Amino acid sequence: MPTIVKTDSGTWKAVIRKTGFPTTTKTFRLKRDAEDWARTTEDEMVRGMYVKRAPAEKLLFADAIDRYLAEVTPSKRPFTQAGEKHRAATLKKHFGKYSLAGITAELVAKYRDERLAGLDRLDADGNPKPRAGNSVRLELALIGHLFTVAIKEWGLGLIYNPVLNIRRPSPGAGRNRRLSAKEEATLFGLIDQYSNPMLRWIARIAIETGMRSSEIATLKTDQVDLKKRVVLLKQTKNTTQRTVPLSKKATELFTEAVVNPTRPKKETNLVFFGEPGKDEKRRPYNFNKAWREIKVKAGMPDLHFHDLRHEAVSRFVEAGLSDQEVSAISGHKSMQMLKRYTHLRAEDLVAKLDGLAASRLQATKQ
Repeated sequence: MPTIVKTDSGTWKAVIRKTGFPTTTKTFRLKRDAEDWARTTEDEMVRGMYVKRAPAEKLLFADAIDRYLAEVTPSKRPFTQAGEKHRAATLKKHFGKYSLAGITAELVAKYRDERLAGLDRLDADGNPKPRAGNSVRLELALIGHLFTVAIKEWGLGLIYNPVLNIRRPSPGAGRNRRLSAKEEATLFGLIDQYSNPMLRWIARIAIETGMRSSEIATLKTDQVDLKKRVVLLKQTKNTTQRTVPLSKKATELFTEAVVNPTRPKKETNLVFFGEPGKDEKRRPYNFNKAWREIKVKAGMPDLHFHDLRHEAVSRFVEAGLSDQEVSAISGHKSMQMLKRYTHLRAEDLVAKLDGLAASRLQATKQ
């Protein structure tokens, strides 16, 4: 039988001692609440449904996400780590003061809807600034994995994962942003004028090879083989190593970058390096600010650096490379994902159709 005792502060403590279970206690303001809790908890023990909820009720979301960032996030790729730290800051503002046990599916669904509608952030005129569906989807994925780890590894008494019971936003149909010849000339004209030549090398290598910005930025000199004209990527988004062939133009760009006379060879072997940090270590060159300023100046604020990868992959297809050849270069594991990143210009397809028709007509005359 549970024991109900009155504390010196006037509250009521329920104590349950049952063979096969750890001693369980909880304090209430009213004696009736203590009795109800004790009766229900002991019944759950008898029926094999008992879950120790106290740790989950005491642990705040803010502390839980901090523990996740300290224990789980470091095992992931650098790019993923940066993304999770950014998303965690946003989630803390909304759920930080809730205990993990207090976060329900209804609460998470409300957060999802407010983020998608932009109700949680307004522009200078007071208008909502909606978030992209994929951004919200990634935030929900972080909450969901936090709960999964808390249940399976941390042993917290959580009844369920609230994210599993709500709809997640669609990642979207994918971008279809291609560069016109005029846009390319304008954009790279400004990039070529930028004071640091590393931005020119990085941007032009991206459109020549289809490599991701994170793959280019973290390259080390021993990964670039100028004689064989290949680059070995050791850390990729899908964790699989791949070797990227280099065009003549890409080889020229890498040659310039590798023999860069300003590289402090004793300090770093990064191909694209930044200034020393407070710890005197050099990290990959951060070109984000320069890129944003230049694309706005070029009149293309909607252009993403990742669109250069899309452009490169689309050009590979237009050049006549097979799907298998393109995926070997780009690193896409499935043809479905490759199609999302490949966008052929309709006007180019019209020209091809005209060429096919002309060939048939010539064959008929013969």
